[in-house]
Amino acid sequence: MSPTRSGTSPRTRRPAVRATWGAVLALGTTAALTAPLTAASAASDPGTGDRDVRAVQTEYPQTTRTLRLKMLTETQAKDNAKFDPAQFGKFADYFSSPDFAAHVAMLPTGKVLLFSFESVEDNPQKEPAPTDVIGSRNAGTAYVWDPAAGEGPAAFKAVPPPIVDMPDGTNQPRPAPFFCAGHSYLPNGMVGVFGGNLGGNGGTGAKLALVFDPWTETWHQQQDLSVGRWYPTVVTDAEGRQVIMSGQSELGWGTPTPVIEEFPARPGAVPLNPRKAPDGVASGVWKSEAPYRMDYPHLFSLNDGKIYGFGRDADQEWRFDPADQTRTQLPDRPDGGLRNYGSAVALPNGTQGPDSVLILGGNRNDPNTYRFSGGAWHKDTPRAFGRTQDDTLILPDGTLFTVNGSYDIRNYGNGDLNPNADLKYRQTETRGADGTWRLGPEQRLPRGYHSNAVILPDGRIMVTGDELQQIANNPDIKSGLNGTIEIYEPAYLHQGARPVLSKVPAGAVGYDAALTVGTTTPGQVSRAVLLAPITSTHAVDTSQRHLDLQITGRSGNQLTLKTPPSANAAPPGYYMLFLLDDKGVPSVAKWVRLAP
Repeated sequence: MSPTRSGTSPRTRRPAVRATWGAVLALGTTAALTAPLTAASAASDPGTGDRDVRAVQTEYPQTTRTLRLKMLTETQAKDNAKFDPAQFGKFADYFSSPDFAAHVAMLPTGKVLLFSFESVEDNPQKEPAPTDVIGSRNAGTAYVWDPAAGEGPAAFKAVPPPIVDMPDGTNQPRPAPFFCAGHSYLPNGMVGVFGGNLGGNGGTGAKLALVFDPWTETWHQQQDLSVGRWYPTVVTDAEGRQVIMSGQSELGWGTPTPVIEEFPARPGAVPLNPRKAPDGVASGVWKSEAPYRMDYPHLFSLNDGKIYGFGRDADQEWRFDPADQTRTQLPDRPDGGLRNYGSAVALPNGTQGPDSVLILGGNRNDPNTYRFSGGAWHKDTPRAFGRTQDDTLILPDGTLFTVNGSYDIRNYGNGDLNPNADLKYRQTETRGADGTWRLGPEQRLPRGYHSNAVILPDGRIMVTGDELQQIANNPDIKSGLNGTIEIYEPAYLHQGARPVLSKVPAGAVGYDAALTVGTTTPGQVSRAVLLAPITSTHAVDTSQRHLDLQITGRSGNQLTLKTPPSANAAPPGYYMLFLLDDKGVPSVAKWVRLAP
């Protein structure tokens, strides 16, 4: 997406260069970081079909990348020395990845799916994504990372999308350009990905519909959508169907589609069997529409079984009923105007499933958060500062954790396509049980646009994404390792021994039912929590969900839990089950599958 296409109100001017870059002077890098760059020719002919040789742009020096990464590493270590890990957590690891990870999905195998695109540019002062490219250079990439294997090439497996011949007139088959799509989970644990990049006209929607099987680690192509979608949002409803809204159409930027689709089409059954991936299945069109003016709205399936859609425009807030496919107007968001891409979460609500949503990011000028509950908006506790492109996660103990963020799209505080950042955006923030926010440790890279974060089953947080920053700070741009992953350990991992969850049922469990689990530390367990896995892009994650499970019985090394009351509270699918002690320290999770 063009960095000039900002959703943030231009009422205030861009701030001056921040004093935080004073640290650069001590490293002697000022000349390298501020020297003007000569104009460069465009990337090599996008129709060549040669996807194995990346066009390294020689006008952006490797020394600048190396020195900037050195500065970021040293200032991170210095600034984080004051944070006690037992109170604030800590960033524990940083390593290379083969993918930019503009899209991520935590898989029920314990692995993480990363996917994005083949870069057309290695100069971080130019757009690296092939948004306006047609032909074979407009191609997708995908990898699976195994956290159990750690880091290094052996920890990653290439899982490229199907080869497709896009309807762009070039007749050049290539791995499906499914970046800029939307995605959520099928009830059988697979990942449905809808839309993508046809190429040209500032963001042109593809009609792609793909499903990733995490057990075979293969892609399955479905029938095309009825309309192209670039930047759509997908949410799984209480029945288990994936509802698809918004996105720029196949005509390009400025033509967002109002058409709502669902996968699979009725009367087809939702896919519940994890051993059977759908192939060639059609999507169906709703009778009502979602006329969002801007793309990537936030969609949440709340505990009344309705889908709540929060548009980036303040007056485009709607409730959708999947049962009768109707749309109802909600009150305008009280901040007014247009928000950029920024985080939102469905707030924890005990055992009953979420009934409210918190809108957080998307406006660099507004630190306030806005809660929608009971049919009305409420101004909630502010963060330290406004930010866009952020990710907010619900941790197993119910606290909220914000990571990533920037000044604007492809703008880190010092102008468009300038990777030199206002480093305040590296700071994390955590909201505790009392609702107040506090700043915490800094991540290494100032990740913004296309950044992502997921909670791993062991309770750590994986932070990745933002190809421009990854390119700008690559210690070896010719290595082919385009991305990076950083690992954050929340404070609960530094607060003593953890409870142990030793056994869960192998098969599916129903709703409002007894769930018997094993633990070798029954005396430590005071709480049980289901946490839905994260699949996110562009600060949008419709899947994240946190539910408490009532502990109804204890017998030796066994606990009896009560599952959620209905699919409205927790749509069918895979969840991570954590056992927590009275301080909120979680066990390593095991996967539980809910099914009707």
